[in-house]
Amino acid sequence: MAETERSIFSRIIAGEIPADVVYDSERLIAFRDIAPKAPVHLLVVPKTEQYRDVVELAAGDPELLAELVATAKRLADEHGDGDFRLIFNTGERAGQTVFHVHAHVLSAPAGSPGLEEGSLAL
Repeated sequence: MAETERSIFSRIIAGEIPADVVYDSERLIAFRDIAPKAPVHLLVVPKTEQYRDVVELAAGDPELLAELVATAKRLADEHGDGDFRLIFNTGERAGQTVFHVHAHVLSAPAGSPGLEEGSLAL
């Protein structure tokens, strides 16, 4: 990506835009979605701008993809009841609006009704 084409996620990673960060490591950052679709709705984002979607990430750095999935599970345990949905929107027609690979982690706190099938429209 050219400097002028930096995604909103790149700007969050750089500290240029505030976010409610819940996890930060050398290769990943996670923060709360600004328009949550579930009681727990987090975004897990690789810090590299190299990959537009999960297909590119899987082909280019499967270890980073595995780290992202493991981080999603850890965050679902910490912020929800451990059960979660992991969603990658891949392509504009699939609802991807930010072309910097990221995963949506959706969960619910322990003791809450949880997520029902068909309850989310992403």
